[in-house]
Amino acid sequence: MWEQALKYLLDVVFGLFTYAFLLRFVMQVLRAPFRNPLGQAVMALTDWFVKPLRRIVPGWKGIDWASLLATYLFQLLWLLSYYLLLGRGFALLGPGVLLLLTAALVALLKAALWLLIIVVLVHAVLSWVAPDGPISGLLNALSFPFLRPIRRIVPPLGGTLDLSPLIVIVLAQLALMIPVPWLETMLTRLFI
Repeated sequence: MWEQALKYLLDVVFGLFTYAFLLRFVMQVLRAPFRNPLGQAVMALTDWFVKPLRRIVPGWKGIDWASLLATYLFQLLWLLSYYLLLGRGFALLGPGVLLLLTAALVALLKAALWLLIIVVLVHAVLSWVAPDGPISGLLNALSFPFLRPIRRIVPPLGGTLDLSPLIVIVLAQLALMIPVPWLETMLTRLFI
């Protein structure tokens, strides 16, 4: 019972910051606007760590590498806290460190796919309910690069029913079901 509660608290704390750092990085890469309530919240949650980190890891070619490094570090700390507080997984000596470092990359890939699913789903729902809402520009900027190629192949049905959000969500879910578990299995075989 205590172990489950501790895991829940770790998931809430590390999940909040990991996804906030990831969203900040994605928003900057896709040139999404930060002048909206969600963008301001992301900045408030992440500035304390990203700004000092920029002194060590400057941006390059318009990409904020400090935000990406912060995302990776928090994902790494999330997995490390599972090991230290819940005592499972792997030995931290020898190949265990390499396992932890690569497992954090795979977990980061999963987080990015979940972020894509959530953004596309929220964008699709809000486009029906509140198309001119305060975060509609942000959601459009985050989802459009993924929806555009699908819309070229599958035009809206009857001129109004856009299936591209559903297709993107299905493809992201398939990526979570097939290649990501395969990567996790390969990591387990290599290092354990």
